[in-house]
Amino acid sequence: MDVRGTVAAGFEPVQDAFLRNFEQRGDRGAAVAVYRDGKKVVDLWAGTRDVDGPEPWALDTAQIVRSATKGVAAAVVLLLHQRGQIDLDAPVGTYWPEFKAAGKDRVVVRQLLSHRAAVPVLDRPLTPAEACDGVSGPAALAAQHPAWDPGTAHGYHAQTYSWLIGELVRRVTGRTIGRWVAEEIARPLGLDFWIGLPQDEAHRVGRIGPVPEPETADGGGLKLRPKPAVVEAYHNPDSLTRRAFGAIDPLPDENVPAYRAAELPASGGISTARALARFYAATIGTVDGGPRLFAPATLTLARTEESAGPDRVLIVNTRYGLGFMLHGPAAPMLGPGSFGHPGRGGSLGFADPESGIALGYVTNGMRKGVTADPRAQALIRAVRSAL
Repeated sequence: MDVRGTVAAGFEPVQDAFLRNFEQRGDRGAAVAVYRDGKKVVDLWAGTRDVDGPEPWALDTAQIVRSATKGVAAAVVLLLHQRGQIDLDAPVGTYWPEFKAAGKDRVVVRQLLSHRAAVPVLDRPLTPAEACDGVSGPAALAAQHPAWDPGTAHGYHAQTYSWLIGELVRRVTGRTIGRWVAEEIARPLGLDFWIGLPQDEAHRVGRIGPVPEPETADGGGLKLRPKPAVVEAYHNPDSLTRRAFGAIDPLPDENVPAYRAAELPASGGISTARALARFYAATIGTVDGGPRLFAPATLTLARTEESAGPDRVLIVNTRYGLGFMLHGPAAPMLGPGSFGHPGRGGSLGFADPESGIALGYVTNGMRKGVTADPRAQALIRAVRSAL
């Protein structure tokens, strides 16, 4: 396997782990980037651009990163709060009056970000076309009754997070979330990251798809444990788990242009590993002398625990700050202060303020796990060994 890119002295273990991801853990095409104290120390890529094709992964190849998009979407709301445009403790209906319907009048913005709004499912799933039209999703959520008493428990809003956060941002700013990210985050930081892929960038984006589990798993991290409750939740069509991940039915083809162009901040972001790492580096400090995204108070908000314990959708114990997953058994990152977000199937972005590390990992080979992918975990262990 021809691994291309650069590694700073001392971070060679990351390159070794990245190579083993191809040799032992089934990667087809992937990239990893690491920043330390605002400086890039790892920038590697290898394999093929498409999971099912021969064209090599290039310097500028990007991929759909699924729920790793959620971290960037959360940053939009926190930055609007930082600028005084959103009150995290105000009812969502303050900004989006229609959302008050069906017993949701007391749901506050903070609960949207921490998966406590109790609307992870829709009584009628959206078609792929409806999911992408920017109108049907918010309308369905405005009418939706909560699945439990909002604020009393948490459950991963796997798909509905798109329309909750996207519509809130549109109501507050008058801009779609994709446009806001492009103008206020991606452009100032020089990120190849999009929520809503422009047509003139489509040639850079590879095809994603499932890859088999390796015959001899050398995950070294969290293994998926087939507890009866978890197995039942994913197989029972009436469970919150199945319904949350099935809020779009039938499942969309994530490789088609219409899906890539849609502004779906729960699952549709497209990024390079370099952009994910650089974004997280900018949340904890300056990057190459450029702008810092989060003020110290906002950084504290991002990684202060808001939800912890049994997740009504994922059926494991999870921890969330305001829109970000926090380090823990379900989503291991670098250390106790780490915050970020994985994407179902493999991708990951996070920051660790204590060490100054920010990491982005992007892959086209989708595995079954929701959070702790063995390939990403191997890279995290390698970074830890280099510090």
